[in-house]
Amino acid sequence: MGDPFNASSPIYLQLCERIKNKMVRGEIRPGDRLPSVRDFAIDSGVNPNTVQHAYRALEETGIVEKRRGQGTFVTEDREILQRMRSGLRSRHISAFVQEMSAMGCSEAEMLEGIRQFFKTKGEQL
Repeated sequence: MGDPFNASSPIYLQLCERIKNKMVRGEIRPGDRLPSVRDFAIDSGVNPNTVQHAYRALEETGIVEKRRGQGTFVTEDREILQRMRSGLRSRHISAFVQEMSAMGCSEAEMLEGIRQFFKTKGEQL
């Protein structure tokens, strides 16, 4: 069974994010076949309709393509994949900055915190 889902976001969107994150990390590569809807549903502990919804959403953005009788495959279009990666990076940075700002941190404090992080923990990444 997969990781638990967050109740504040639709499950199909969380599945999309999990797939995108695996792509960014290189666990799923351009041209790779995604698991069947049924297999992914079983592995994730969700209804197959939810997986189908996620695959359809990814297909609409061009990140994956459905091949009749063969399954769903990651696009080999590097430009689409680069845009996806840039979008993920921007969203994560935005969330980080918003959280730090809510805690009262200035830009300088955030940048110093990041520098310190990479000095001490970054080498272990």
